[in-house]
Amino acid sequence: MTTWDLNGTRQIVLLCNGDTCTQQGADQVTLTLRRELQACHLDPLVHTARTRCMGRCDDACTVVIMPDNVWYRNVTPALAQRIVAEHLVGGVPLHDEVSFLPGADGLTQVSGAQPGKSKRE
Repeated sequence: MTTWDLNGTRQIVLLCNGDTCTQQGADQVTLTLRRELQACHLDPLVHTARTRCMGRCDDACTVVIMPDNVWYRNVTPALAQRIVAEHLVGGVPLHDEVSFLPGADGLTQVSGAQPGKSKRE
């Protein structure tokens, strides 16, 4: 096991590696995103972590950028490259590819995302 020194880390990318996301290519998304971070010299500033299921199977593959709290849906290797270039380097989320954004009352679903089951039921 490795213990990373996270001093100076500015963002964390959570990469869903649950069953559905894995079936939709999560391994390749993870490898592509990490490779792009290295190519852009962002490795010391952006930490990546594979997760288990994040509960958004209809949006597979799911990627979340923290602390921005921006949830991406249907992430492919090509989209992972854009997320690095435009969001993590450029600071601008790709709104057309997002399922949830932070709002005044917590996360807010944006158009194109599947509604899902309420956790309040």
